[in-house]
Amino acid sequence: MVERRVTVGWPEGLHARPASIFVRAATAAGVPVTVARGDGRPVNAASMLAVLSLGAESGEEIVLASPDESAEAVLDRLARLVAEGLEELPETV
Repeated sequence: MVERRVTVGWPEGLHARPASIFVRAATAAGVPVTVARGDGRPVNAASMLAVLSLGAESGEEIVLASPDESAEAVLDRLARLVAEGLEELPETV
């Protein structure tokens, strides 16, 4: 299991528009990814309803994880997206 702990950088948290950006990026990642609020129960990062159900606020820590050991670069890119509150997935880290 590979994981990254990251602080949500979007001012509105992981809600509505930022959640849709994150879900699209997680879906396009090509590997299974989960997201959890702090040490809470992980949910499918490719599911809009699941991500919204987390209620992650700006400045809160979330955990991105994947059972795929080759997901290091994917998780780095997703972590950067979340931490910097970007509008799209960065090409590289």
